[in-house]
Amino acid sequence: MIDVNRRYCHWCGTILEVKKLNLVDKHYCNTCDKYIFEDPKLAVVVLVSNSKQLLLVKRAIEPALGKWSFPSGYVDKGESVESAALREVKEETGIDIKINFLIGVYSSALRPLVLLAYGAEVLGGSLEPNHEVLDIGYFSPDSLPDMPFPHDDEILEDWTSFNESG
Repeated sequence: MIDVNRRYCHWCGTILEVKKLNLVDKHYCNTCDKYIFEDPKLAVVVLVSNSKQLLLVKRAIEPALGKWSFPSGYVDKGESVESAALREVKEETGIDIKINFLIGVYSSALRPLVLLAYGAEVLGGSLEPNHEVLDIGYFSPDSLPDMPFPHDDEILEDWTSFNESG
């Protein structure tokens, strides 16, 4: 699927055309003589547990402003996914964590996003929301508020399976 809003080559500024590559429409730059690939963004989500409860943050930003969610965010260039997970939790909540396991990798053809979900535990620090977070709290996994993002239920089910088998 191509981004219909993309009009110019990010290398030379030429207006892009749409051409088939392996039967799929792709942006193409005649000046550079190459296809422009629409790569998905890489993001992390972390399920931090403490005494069988899960840490959630109430979002102060869109998307899902005012909704409770798992700590999450994008991986920055030059950063490993594990480092991004540690950073996002620290930035959003003020706590340090230990990543215990990879819950899974989640994606959809409808969204340009690849999401890696991790299970983690608290190492230290004190809960302190940053500017992206209105509130922080621990919730029982069986009484979570409505979760706003497409893969949240699947991630929670997979986390529960890991904890029941481990």
